[in-house]
Amino acid sequence: MSAVEVERLRTTFAGGRTRPLEWRLDQLRRVEEMLTSGEQRIAAALAEDLGRPATDSFLGDIAPTLAEARYARKHLRSWDRPQRVRVPLSQLPGQAWYDYEPLGVVLVIGPWNYPVYLTIGPLVAAIAAGNCAVLKPSEHAPATAAVIADLVAEHLDRDAFAVVQGGPEVTQDVLVQGMDHAFFTGGPEIGKAIMRAAAEHLTPVTLELGGKCPAYVAADADLDVTARRIAWTKLLNSGQTCIAPDYLMVDVRVRDAFLPKLTKAFTDLSPGGDGGRSLPIVSTRHAERLAGLLTDHGGTVVLGGGSSPADRAVDLTIVSEPRHDAAIMQEEIFGPLLPVVTVHSAGDAIDKVRSGPKPLAAYVFTESSEVEDTFRREVAAGAIVANHAAMHVLVPSLPFGGVGNSGMGSYHGKFGFETFSHRKAHLRRPSKPDLRVVYPPYSKVTERLLRLIF
Repeated sequence: MSAVEVERLRTTFAGGRTRPLEWRLDQLRRVEEMLTSGEQRIAAALAEDLGRPATDSFLGDIAPTLAEARYARKHLRSWDRPQRVRVPLSQLPGQAWYDYEPLGVVLVIGPWNYPVYLTIGPLVAAIAAGNCAVLKPSEHAPATAAVIADLVAEHLDRDAFAVVQGGPEVTQDVLVQGMDHAFFTGGPEIGKAIMRAAAEHLTPVTLELGGKCPAYVAADADLDVTARRIAWTKLLNSGQTCIAPDYLMVDVRVRDAFLPKLTKAFTDLSPGGDGGRSLPIVSTRHAERLAGLLTDHGGTVVLGGGSSPADRAVDLTIVSEPRHDAAIMQEEIFGPLLPVVTVHSAGDAIDKVRSGPKPLAAYVFTESSEVEDTFRREVAAGAIVANHAAMHVLVPSLPFGGVGNSGMGSYHGKFGFETFSHRKAHLRRPSKPDLRVVYPPYSKVTERLLRLIF
């Protein structure tokens, strides 16, 4: 993106166009119109890029983005109100408050796995806060990137929003222009590169990264419901979801009963009822990486196991008891492979999770409030969900984000509005009274008074 284009957006922002509440509400309405009128174009592009059925595209990309836009439009007036705060004795009589101002021209770098939701979702937050924005969709979903560019140009204010397409070099070209915020969704390694480039200009960043999201199946879990919910969320987008269950820890007392139920659930819920054969993968390179994870893992393949990288396809595969040091247990899988390991207690499961980097989300399946509470208290993760997986992303009133290696910062709902805003502090003091006691020189008496006041 040329510096002239970024400067054009800066001119728009400096002119104040994006700040009025009515402009922001209108642009949010236009986002909703863009998604509803463009649904067929979006679904066709996602089918071309990811091999995804139209229903899955609605559930994974369109519906949650619409929900974000509608939620922001409904609550924006209350989010935008100044907030009064109390003042200490030393500042009386005085008034203090803070309000929110937009950051300026921000950059949103989207991923390929949910390219509409994870690009337009952050844009909703940027609009709500009153920013101009540059969108950079993933080059690994080129048809969808092109549709996003067309729809944004057709529906939103062209002087406030721009879409750039291309690879990492395009991202770097935009970052060197000193954006007011950079929002990135993707893997930790690229996240580090984004952060390094942003640091040169002291550009603040929000990094939505990944991680190995664990799921613990306790002995008292409802095994049929657990199997269905894990299978459903793992099958979505062929497992190419940052909050999909990455590995299961199953209590030894129910392991033998649970595995057949899990296998049946995958068979019942997979396309064609074939257990997830030849699920579509975004690229040959990614399929080759997944195929590599199926070698030398030391476990037993319970379901699937096949792959055809040349066809960008990998089977849904359950691997029982892989070695702890195997790649499938050390790397984020981001595909339709699911390792299952046996644990002997909730404490054993918690220790396994805590031995690695903090995940983006962690899941616990149990009917025991004590086990659930212990898991919530002892596991550090971006989110903890009980008796389901990934569903927290669909709650706009919850913050969505990682911790440690799984990211920094959060968004959705008011949290996204705040991410793309600066909380500006305000203090008002009257000219009178103006007590002489606070000014030097100080006597012994005035020093004692100052200690009481301050």
